[in-house]
Amino acid sequence: MANACDKLIYDEMSEQIIEATEKLTLSENAHNINVRKILKYLGITNRVFYNRFHNIDEVLAIISERSVLRVREGLKFHFDEKRDFFEQILEEVEKTLIISYETRMNFAHYVFENDSVTDRNYKWWVDEIKKILDYAIDKGHIKKVDTDMTSYAIWCFIRGFNADAIGRKLPLDEAIKRYRYGFKFILDGLKK
Repeated sequence: MANACDKLIYDEMSEQIIEATEKLTLSENAHNINVRKILKYLGITNRVFYNRFHNIDEVLAIISERSVLRVREGLKFHFDEKRDFFEQILEEVEKTLIISYETRMNFAHYVFENDSVTDRNYKWWVDEIKKILDYAIDKGHIKKVDTDMTSYAIWCFIRGFNADAIGRKLPLDEAIKRYRYGFKFILDGLKK
């Protein structure tokens, strides 16, 4: 096995290990994935794996980070002044839910546990929500609110809703229906 002083290899095999791990999370919970399963799946040796990664947690962290980035990249808030502001907000948050499902229900649980509680992730989401709130206040779509408190409340709702829907493995269409119903209450409270 490679020790912490060894320089790890990053090559095509590294990507194959990452992709295999991600595929295995489709059929098994990420917490059940281990190096032995990866070795067997790819038909490689310990040495091949440990020349590239210190442990399975490194691989899962890479997948987690990529999943989070896919969610963030999928959320580009550009509002069309000709369309209803609140319907656009519902659609954007719905995209978050859909992307979460698309990043695999089993692996998304790992992502929620490992990234959603970090200060970096919290700050990114709250800052993005504040931008939307500032835009909505500026355009007269919503009443003036404490953007710090409101963005935190919205972040908690979205994060909690996604975690619950994914954890309980709700079908996507049912999760979207429930999300839209609940999130409309938040939006109604913000309207002028």
